[in-house]
Amino acid sequence: MTESAADRQPGERSVVAAIRDAIVRGEFVPNQRLVEADLSDQFAASRATVRAALIELTNEGLVERVQNRGARVRAVSLEEAVEISEVRMMLESLCAAKAAERISDAEVAELRELGERMRAAVAGGDVVGYSALNQRLHGRIREIGGQRTAAQVLERLRGQSVRHQFRLAMRPGRPQVSLPEHLAIIDAICAHRPAEAAEAARVHLASVIEALKSADAEVSPLHS
Repeated sequence: MTESAADRQPGERSVVAAIRDAIVRGEFVPNQRLVEADLSDQFAASRATVRAALIELTNEGLVERVQNRGARVRAVSLEEAVEISEVRMMLESLCAAKAAERISDAEVAELRELGERMRAAVAGGDVVGYSALNQRLHGRIREIGGQRTAAQVLERLRGQSVRHQFRLAMRPGRPQVSLPEHLAIIDAICAHRPAEAAEAARVHLASVIEALKSADAEVSPLHS
């Protein structure tokens, strides 16, 4: 029996997510070739499904097609990472303001708890744990804000710049700088103050941009 397009869609979405996650986690590194046959074996998917997934990830900016060489993980330069952060500044500010307008009492408690866990991670020197909580906080703010279009764009941008963000998160002293910025965002959202929440998010992303620029002089792009 021939499989319909509708039947294939869940599989294609699953493979897209699996390859995207591998890129975000650094399992596939910048400029690494993505061979359809290898990916088909790795993810137990048909070549057609893998090909469709690579096309979608190319549209997202995570993969690029090279003439006569197939697909590879797209390398994002520092300059592009800065531009992405500038766009994030506008969208994260919008989402923070929306979250301040919509947040419930239960969600206030959740964000407060996240803030305390971030504080404890920094105090304990748990950089990896802090980085994961950081991503969780930003994700929850987008969800609480309910601005789905902005959230979708931000998720794509996050995937493109994740290596630069990880490099920045590992920079000595960076968590001590970003923690109070995140706590300020939490405070403003939980106080239902949209303008303050938007400004706190803007200040945080401005700090990220400056840190990216200065970190580039210290760490080789090869490790971004």
